Amino acid sequence: MNRLALLSFLLLTTDALVYTQTLNTGKVTDIDRNVYKTIVTGKYEWMAENLRTTTYCNGLKIPGITDSLAWKSLTSGAFCWYNNDENNSTKYGSMYNWHAVNTSKLCMEGWRVPTDDEWKFLEGYADTQNGIGNPAWDKPGGRGNDAGKRLKSTSGWASGGSGTDDIGFSALPGGERCSNGRFFLRGRSAFWWTSTELDSSSAWYRNIIYGVEDINRNTHPKWMGFSVRCLRDQK
Repeated sequence: MNRLALLSFLLLTTDALVYTQTLNTGKVTDIDRNVYKTIVTGKYEWMAENLRTTTYCNGLKIPGITDSLAWKSLTSGAFCWYNNDENNSTKYGSMYNWHAVNTSKLCMEGWRVPTDDEWKFLEGYADTQNGIGNPAWDKPGGRGNDAGKRLKSTSGWASGGSGTDDIGFSALPGGERCSNGRFFLRGRSAFWWTSTELDSSSAWYRNIIYGVEDINRNTHPKWMGFSVRCLRDQK
């Protein structure tokens, strides 16, 4: 094989490996029989959609809370849909307070809500400049170069805000249920809980923002309503 032919073979082989990694997908079903796409990112398998379940994996129903004042005063697990409209759950999933996350029964059997460190692994896996283990991921606020852009879906965000979805994570801007129990930022921002708490009143979350290519790491009160993704160790 001459040098030109060898170079062409290596380039084609490399492209094929990257393509295969991008398409390393599967499916998982929750206790409510919702079916989700999954992706493999190194040593983890992640859901490629936001969780929609209204039932813990032990069969107990998760309380659905529509009232704003009641939502803010909760100290136990609960869920809601954006604008209290169930039609929003198909695309954006359900929203949960951190107390529901902390039950360890929100995800399917064998799956879990990712820790702060497991989110850092995903960010390093996705980013083109700051790899897995880079200390940049330990900082609060916006971090990285383009992880947010590469995790965003290619459509569904406010005009000009969509991403490239390079690893199939397909992040959508489901918004949040915020400080006064109202709903905010659907179409422009995505929020996910981690399972890692900062202290008795707050926990770590992730946020991807419309028009921004990095990804935000910060803490919020545990009664906030955010989306959830589940993962498991890659078999």
